Order: sequence, then structure tokens, then C-alpha cells
Amino acid sequence: MAGEYGLLLENAEQLVLVCARREQYLLQEGAGRLPVLRRASLVVGRDGLIKAVGQADALRSQFSGASFDRVIDCSGKCVLPGLVDAHTHPVWAGDRVHEFAMKLAGASYMEIHEAGGGIHFTVEHTRTAPEEELLCTLRHRLERMRLAGSTLVECKSGYGLNLETELKMLRVIQRAKQSMDIGISSTYCGAHSVPKGKTAAEATDDIINNHLPKLKELKLSGEIDVDNIDVFCEKGVFDLDSTRRILQAGKDMGLQINFHGDELHPMKSAELGAELGARAISHLEEVSDEGIAAMARAKCAAVLLPTTAYMLRLKQPQARKMLKEGVIVALGSDFNPNAYCFSMPLVMHLACVNMQLSMKEALAAATINAAYALGKSDTHGSIEAGKQGDVIVINSTRWEHLIYQFGGHQSLIDYVIVKGKVVYKNEKCGIMSSY
Repeated sequence: MAGEYGLLLENAEQLVLVCARREQYLLQEGAGRLPVLRRASLVVGRDGLIKAVGQADALRSQFSGASFDRVIDCSGKCVLPGLVDAHTHPVWAGDRVHEFAMKLAGASYMEIHEAGGGIHFTVEHTRTAPEEELLCTLRHRLERMRLAGSTLVECKSGYGLNLETELKMLRVIQRAKQSMDIGISSTYCGAHSVPKGKTAAEATDDIINNHLPKLKELKLSGEIDVDNIDVFCEKGVFDLDSTRRILQAGKDMGLQINFHGDELHPMKSAELGAELGARAISHLEEVSDEGIAAMARAKCAAVLLPTTAYMLRLKQPQARKMLKEGVIVALGSDFNPNAYCFSMPLVMHLACVNMQLSMKEALAAATINAAYALGKSDTHGSIEAGKQGDVIVINSTRWEHLIYQFGGHQSLIDYVIVKGKVVYKNEKCGIMSSY
């Protein structure tokens, strides 16, 4: 017989709320004092929403006569919000492992790109891949992200560069969104690179005159639900004027602006994003001081990608300066053929070591602030009554182990829960200790 409530997680050693007052995001001061309850419990309703959070004794009394579909004893464990990955490219075919050797030998990102590798290599394989093959690989990749604690993931198109393949990628993302127990924010990224045989101006006109009108038609009919528009604003790719035209056209059809900027060269992308009301800008390794100030004023999130700077041996984004200046700092894995990382715990670890974030700041960046970057912090990113019941349970008495441990998270994470439903359980639950 079904219970009155869906799930009870009881008696957690630590329950990390992240937010306690429905904050949409956390700046430096707020991220430095994350609220943590000790010996606490959590109730999720059968509708997938959190009904109550509090001290174990108080909730035991409050729900003394209630029945639950499932009860999980979290004694000696920690409960945290499901992680949010604010930047991924998970739909593609082809393998670029050979490029890793080229990078190690000193080839730059643009040198590999100009030699026919990089994005164009992936585009060729993705264009010829059947939709079912792309869906199968996407599901596998999302499952690996979920095993590492991600419960909401941004997924981009961008390896088609023509209308047919971009729509194929977006259909694949839509099918995964409808069939998998993981949250997905869908992004159209047709301006990821300039297609072979076209100039940047021609590609821009094609996107504005052909891609976006078709996308609007499919969005209105309910066939494809796209949330964000992205452009790779970069020297030799899409310049500032082309980027402005594409982003404004996307905004005019109701898409959130969430784009690549100031990665390899200073482009004044941050200033442009702030001017256009962008929800978020990713990368920002080469952002200007003026761009940082503009993003802070506009409440435009900075999605920092520690794996990219690590893999490409770039200078690190100025995370500490951004925090000091009042920028909303979020994190993403940048999963793609160039940065093959599924794990947000590893991303947080790299952010702490290489960008000098504190562990609290990194957790806020990978939960509430990443959710804000996707326009979803009203429902995701913290453990509060009324929000979606997306949480993870780790086998440790200190939540910091999620960041402190460098890999091996398949042994640390005991449960991944989406909308109150257990979507992953570690079969060695309760046998292994993390410390």
C-alpha cells in the first residue's frame, strides 16, 4: 500500500541546506556561511516536492502518524542538494582521444581547430550519426553524470552547424528529457563554430533567417522545448557584432542568453552579455575588469569551467576577483570531446585548488548558483520546503568529503534522488567508510 508521503530521509549527521531563505543565488558572503543542520531529517511528498526539513526529533513528532513509501536511515551520513552542471556538450559522435596527445605535445586549441580537428572533426561525425545512436550515447553520458551526483544538467547542441543536424541534436536532448530521471536544461548552440564553406557573416544570417525561425515554430508546437541560446564569441569564430545579432534574435523569441565568452581572447563578451541581459556567460578566462563589474551589476552569472583551463593549460578565470566584486559564480563540467569529465565533485575540487574557491563557495557554485545560471533556482539548487526533492546522500559524517576526495565518488555517494525517487543506490551502501 502506498504511503501518504513518498520519502523520509532520517537522522542525517549533516543536512546541507545551501539556502534557508529562498535565495535565488549566493554571493561571496552568503556562500561563505552555508546553513547546515545536524541530526536532521527530510520529507519529500509523492509529488516529488520537499515537504519539510528540520531536526530529526522535531520531524519525527510532526510526522508521527504519517506513512512513507520509503524510509532511508541516514545515520552517520550527509545529505546535500543534487548537483547542478551548468555547462555541457553531451550530444556528439566520434572520438577525439588522439587530440589529447597533440595537446600534450604543445598544440593549442586553435591550432588543432585549424588543422581540421576540434569542433569540425566532431561535426563531421555527428552529422552522419543516426539519431538513435546519439540518443544512446547521450543517455549513457547522463547516467554517468547522475552517478557522480548531478541531478540537473545543461545540454547544448552545437556539433551540427547546419539546421538539419542541430535539430537532430535538440530532438535527442528532448527525448532524453522526457524519458530519463534527470533534469535537463536545453540549449541551442548553432553558433558554436563557423561551418566550412561559410563566412561568419553568412553563418550568422543563416542562423537568424533559417535556424531560429524553425526553432521557434517547433518550440511553439511543443515538439522541441529549448531554454537557452548560446554563441561562441571568440576571435576567428563569431565576433562581437555577430554574437550580438544572434543573441538578440534568440532573446526576442523567448530564449535565455547563456553563452561562451572571453575564453581565449578578450572580446568584451562580458560587457555585451550584461548589456543584453544575459542570464549567464561561460569561460571568462580573459574577461576584463570592466566586464566583471558589468556582470555584477547585471546579476549575470559567471559559469566557470575548471576542466577547460586545466586541459588546455589556460590561465585560470579570476574567480576570487569575481566573488569580491559581487559576481554570481557558478560551475560547470564543460563535458565535451575536448574536456571529458562527467564529475561535478571533481570540478569542485579543481575549482578549490586552481581557482582558490573555498569548499563552501564551490558547493554554492555547483548548486544554487548553477541553478540560477539556468533560470531554475526557484525549484533547484537547495534543500528547502517547496523545492524539487533532488538530493544526494554521501557515506561520510562531513559533507566536505564530496570535494576533498579526488575521485572515487562511486564509493562515496550512497544515493542519488530525483523528485523524491531513488535513481541510484550504491550496492555497497553501509559497508564502506569514506574516511
